[in-house]
Amino acid sequence: MASITFKGNPVTLLGNEVKVGDKAPDFTVLANDMSPVKLENTKGQVRLITSVPSIDTGVCDAETRRFNEESSKLDNVKILTVSVDLPFAQKRWCAAAGIENVQTLSDHRELSFGEAYGVAIKELRLLARAVFVVDSSDTVTYVEYVSEATEHPNYEAAIEAAKQAK
Repeated sequence: MASITFKGNPVTLLGNEVKVGDKAPDFTVLANDMSPVKLENTKGQVRLITSVPSIDTGVCDAETRRFNEESSKLDNVKILTVSVDLPFAQKRWCAAAGIENVQTLSDHRELSFGEAYGVAIKELRLLARAVFVVDSSDTVTYVEYVSEATEHPNYEAAIEAAKQAK
């Protein structure tokens, strides 16, 4: 299992670690309008999926803005950002930040994504920072569990992996 810290303190991740080559686990999260969203809703597309502790924090804000900007370099890639923030807060944040190319999704209800991808932080009921690329046939082609949840992921590697996925 990935070893993660949050502000320097070790945390316990719930669920199973996802590895390159795995079939992407399904999940059910909520869109900003409270409708359920599953992995199968984006079947046939390449997905770059990020998990963040909270959209309203500095690193999560910067990360989501960066992937929103990078989306113009990615043809036929759907970018999803999952947190446990309420859908209403995500919708407000996206409107204020001008986010149009990243779909924010809430895992607050069941931690379905968090447990399926091994990023649910037991002690905090937040998601650890991670990036996954899932190809159009639902195979995981890239995984990064960021070792310190308050640090940035490797943007360049994630973008390149999304470009290479089919």
